[in-house]
Amino acid sequence: MPSFGIAEQVSPIRTRLGEGPRWDAEAGRLLWVDIEGGRLHAGERTVDCGAMVGAVAPWAGDTVLAALRDELAAVDVGDGSVRRLAPIPHGRPGMRTNDGACDAAGRFWIGTMSLDEAPSAGALYRYDPDGTLRTVLTEITVSNGLGWDAEDRLMYYIDSRTQRVDVFDFHAESGELENRRPFASIPAEDGIPDGLAVDDEGGVWVALYGGGRVVRFDPDGAPSGEVGVPVPKVTACCFAGSRMYVTAREGLFAVDVPYSGPPARPFGGTPRTS
Repeated sequence: MPSFGIAEQVSPIRTRLGEGPRWDAEAGRLLWVDIEGGRLHAGERTVDCGAMVGAVAPWAGDTVLAALRDELAAVDVGDGSVRRLAPIPHGRPGMRTNDGACDAAGRFWIGTMSLDEAPSAGALYRYDPDGTLRTVLTEITVSNGLGWDAEDRLMYYIDSRTQRVDVFDFHAESGELENRRPFASIPAEDGIPDGLAVDDEGGVWVALYGGGRVVRFDPDGAPSGEVGVPVPKVTACCFAGSRMYVTAREGLFAVDVPYSGPPARPFGGTPRTS
């Protein structure tokens, strides 16, 4: 398989579980989280969220949307304040949020998992700009990477314990999903599929936890190349133009690749000004 290079560590920050990189194009900064450390990183700033933080999305100015362990929150990365927005309706104790991202309409999709990875304990939710939280999928074990093609007709999704990337038909206007089907399977010996990113040509890049790499799949699901990472527990990836940021349990890495991808889409809710 062709190699697109080796990612190099680009931050001195050591994490307990680095995750969820998102390029905030408006602010010109990378957002990412340390799930187990409870910290959110925004460029050169770090906010202690006081709880596990599974994912982050751009919003407006210094305000970002964060998925804490049991709730969604507006975090001001300027002053470090955390304002609770909506509880996550976990169906049992010992749960937390995991990966999440916004679609083109500004809806935030966020998944959950059990701390002990109990089968079928997790779910996938959609937080709409009007503040409504909707349950989209249940019976999920480890809700993980998700992303959309450039035409917003497809949504890719990973429940890690299936060892698979699935794809849905996506209705951009309503945010509805249908026709779930397998897109690509990952042999267990190659690692566990974790976060993903979709490039401008429709390629799907999948971080392999335990595999020490990010693999690109063509739009037909065939593997077409990879980025090496010098640590095994790779968790997620994102694009900032043709620069790919990669998180691993130990921290943040980056590499320039021969593909470009879109920045993170911001949450579409109206931010509170006071």
